[in-house]
Amino acid sequence: MLKSSFTRRRVAVLTLAVAGGLTLASCMTATPYQPATGSSAATRGGYSDTQIENNRFRISFSGNTLTSRETVERYLLYRAAELTVQNGFDYFVLSDRDTEKKSQTYRTPGLGGYGAGPWGYWGPSWRFYRPRWGWRSYDPFFDDPFWNDRDWDYRTVNSYEATAEIVTGKGAKPGDNLRAFDAHEVLNRLGPKIEMPKTK
Repeated sequence: MLKSSFTRRRVAVLTLAVAGGLTLASCMTATPYQPATGSSAATRGGYSDTQIENNRFRISFSGNTLTSRETVERYLLYRAAELTVQNGFDYFVLSDRDTEKKSQTYRTPGLGGYGAGPWGYWGPSWRFYRPRWGWRSYDPFFDDPFWNDRDWDYRTVNSYEATAEIVTGKGAKPGDNLRAFDAHEVLNRLGPKIEMPKTK
């Protein structure tokens, strides 16, 4: 009877996890080129910029876990060029640039059990050794300590945030500075590779 109750609970949790995963996967896409939408780093997704001086700006672009590093860096350059032209300048110089990788490891099944939520699975559990089966785990909420074999899948996902500080100028870009970019040319060359948000 006890084993049957554990089995029913596990099936219900796995069904919810699969349904939630399919729903999330169907609406999850790489971060498009857009202004930052959220207030925290986890939900921000997009570009943001701050004017430091008349011709100096700090820019960042944050992507979700489906947005590649290359895309994040491309969108950052595109935003730098766009901001340069919007403010009446012709070129920009990257005075500082960095890309930060954020990694998070998930354990599947990660839904269900005591304390499940946006932070994944947490609950009391114990490991014990049985000569014929080796090391095993026991969770008092969902595990059968003798017949259940817990096989967890671990996966690490990465997200990237690129930041830069630019100094803008008018006229032709300095030819001797490898960090100088013609803003109009950047817009023309990168424009076809920029994914804008889909209109609803």
